[in-house]
Amino acid sequence: MSGENGGRIRRSGRAAVVVLGDIGRSPRMQYHALSLARQAHLEVDIVAYGGSDPHSAVKEHKSVHIHEMTQWPSNPRSLPKILRPLLLIFKPLVQFLMLLWYLCVKIPAPDVFIVQNPPSVPTLVAVKLASWIRRSAFIIDWHNFGYTLLALSLGRNSRFVALYHWIEKHFGKVANGSLCVTKAMQHELAQNWGISATVLYDQPPEFFRLASLEEKHKLFCRIDKSLRTPYSLQDCLSNEVLTTDNDNPNVTLFTTQTGSDISLKWNRPALIVSSTSWTPDEDFSILLEAALMYDRRVSALLNEDDLKREEVLWQEIKGGKQYPRLLFIITGKGPEKEKYEQKIAKLNLKRVAFRTMWLAPEDYPLLLGSADLGVCLHTSSSGLDLPMKVVDMFGCGLPVCAVSYSCINELVEVDKNGLLFSSSSELADQFLMLFKGFPGECDELKSLRQGVLASRSSVNWATEWEENAKPLISRVIFENSS
Repeated sequence: MSGENGGRIRRSGRAAVVVLGDIGRSPRMQYHALSLARQAHLEVDIVAYGGSDPHSAVKEHKSVHIHEMTQWPSNPRSLPKILRPLLLIFKPLVQFLMLLWYLCVKIPAPDVFIVQNPPSVPTLVAVKLASWIRRSAFIIDWHNFGYTLLALSLGRNSRFVALYHWIEKHFGKVANGSLCVTKAMQHELAQNWGISATVLYDQPPEFFRLASLEEKHKLFCRIDKSLRTPYSLQDCLSNEVLTTDNDNPNVTLFTTQTGSDISLKWNRPALIVSSTSWTPDEDFSILLEAALMYDRRVSALLNEDDLKREEVLWQEIKGGKQYPRLLFIITGKGPEKEKYEQKIAKLNLKRVAFRTMWLAPEDYPLLLGSADLGVCLHTSSSGLDLPMKVVDMFGCGLPVCAVSYSCINELVEVDKNGLLFSSSSELADQFLMLFKGFPGECDELKSLRQGVLASRSSVNWATEWEENAKPLISRVIFENSS
C-alpha cells in the first residue's frame, strides 16, 4: 500500500487496532482489522479485552493476531459510595499501564494505531504516548463521545465529566487523523473541537445477508429449546397446546421439514429482534410497555374474554384471528439484563413472549435474516452517532422500528426502510399496523422490506472502507514516515 506522492509504508507493514473493550462486541473494529489485512495487505495486531468470540473470519485470518488483555473486574455493588471516586482514578491508571505494556512491548511496532473512541480515558492518552515511543501514526475512530456516556451516570455538571471532556478533546486534536460515523458528528468535531474527520459510515460486511429457508430451519432447530423455555411458568410459546409436536426434531416454532421439503408454518409467531447492550442509553422499558400495550389492545379489538380458560384462548390465538403472537428475541450482554429479565417474568401476556440470548457471531446474522422486524432502542448519549445494529439489520433485508433522535434520519428513511417512534404507545401502534393479517397480508410490512432490499446497493463495508478509510490511513502513514 502506497501513500500520497508514492510514499510507501515503512517497516514490514503493520497496523494495531486498539479497543479498550470486548473485541467480540466491537464489530466495527473487527471489520477494520479485516479490511486492513484484506484490502491494505497489512499484518494486524488487535489489542483488546476478551470475553466474547469475534467472528470466525477475524479469528481465522492468518494476518490478524489477537492479543487479549486481562479484563478489569466488575465493580462490586457493595463498594462504599465514598470510595467510588478513588475507583474512578485507580481503574484508568491500571488500564493505562496495561495498555502501554501491550502497545510498547507485547506487539511489534506498527505503522499506525487505530483506536476506538470511546472510551477515551485512558485509551487516547496511552495510544498517543505509545505512538510517540514507537514513532507510529495515530488515528481515532470516533464512535461517540466518551464524556457524554460518562455524564449518563455522573451528570453533566460532574468535575470528572469536565476533566474527561478536556482529555478527550485535547488528545483528539493531537491525533494524526480521525474517522467518524456520521456527518453530524463530523460537523461537531470540526466546529467545536477543531478536528477534521472523515465520515466512514457503518456498512454490513458480506456475512450479513438474507437467510435461506434451509438456514432459517437449521437455526430454529439449534435454538428451539431456548425458545420454548419461558421466564415465568408458561407463556404463549411454551403452553402444552402449542407444543404437541415438541418431540419432533424436524418441527420448530416457525418451520416444518418433511423429507427434504422445508416450509414456514402459517400460524407461526411474528419474530421481532432487538439487540441491546442493556445500558442506560437504551431504555428497554419502552419495548416492554409497547409489547404490553399490543397485548391489551389486541384483546380489546377481538373482544377476548379474560375469564376464558387459558388453553382455549391460546388455541384460538394459535389459529390467527388477524393479529399474530409476537416473539421478541433480545440479544446482547450488559449490566441491566438481569433486572429486565425479572420484569419480563412478572408480565401477564397472552400473545407476546420474550427471550434473551447471546448468539454465536455466525448465528446472529442468520437470526436477523430470519426475522420479520427489527427494533432499535438506541438513543445516543451525544445524539451524533448511529446504531450499527440497524446497519446489520438492513444488510439482512430486515425493516426497522427505531427510536427517533437528532441524526437517525441519516440511516432510517421513514416509510421506506423503517419507522421512527418517540414513545411506547407509538411503537405499539406500529406493531398493530405492521402485523395485522400476518403472515399472509401485512402490506405495510412487506412494503418496508421491499424498501430495505431496494436500498441495498453495491455499497458495502469493503467499498466504503476502500473509498474513505484507506486513503486516510495511507496518507497519515506516509506523512509520519517522511
